[in-house]
Amino acid sequence: MEQNTNMRPSWDQYFMEIARTVAKRATCDRGKSGCVIVRDRQILVTGYVGSPKGLPHCDDVGHLFKKVIHDDDTITNHCMRTVHAEQNAICQAAKLGIALEGATLYCKMTPCRTCAMLIINCGIARVVCEKKYHAGAESEEMFRCAGVVLEFFEEEIEIYDNQ
Repeated sequence: MEQNTNMRPSWDQYFMEIARTVAKRATCDRGKSGCVIVRDRQILVTGYVGSPKGLPHCDDVGHLFKKVIHDDDTITNHCMRTVHAEQNAICQAAKLGIALEGATLYCKMTPCRTCAMLIINCGIARVVCEKKYHAGAESEEMFRCAGVVLEFFEEEIEIYDNQ
């Protein structure tokens, strides 16, 4: 979905660009992910990757890596210090009393399994991702079964350091 610089961006391009800007506030330099949740072309909430309130950030004290063994026996490292951008956006909505039923969520890559479950239970109807997540097949299937529309700007898999 490349846009012509002389043309106005589509709504999806516009909100994805805002998600990219939100990601600049992330306090874990590994994923640098941001999220925007929208309904009726109005931003409801945003979220970015960061440690729980009052706890140290990766940018200040380093990552808290744990190894994860996948079904295909591959092993990847995951930083466990932070809350995902999608989770932070959903928590922000809960704190503010904002219902997310029927909303669209914009994010960097396929949400993880836990985020996918939260997205489904919030009633979010559509998820738009910039790229795919290397371990996103389970989330993709959950969204399909739950009737959540999942769209990608690119079919490319997001790669980051220490994967």
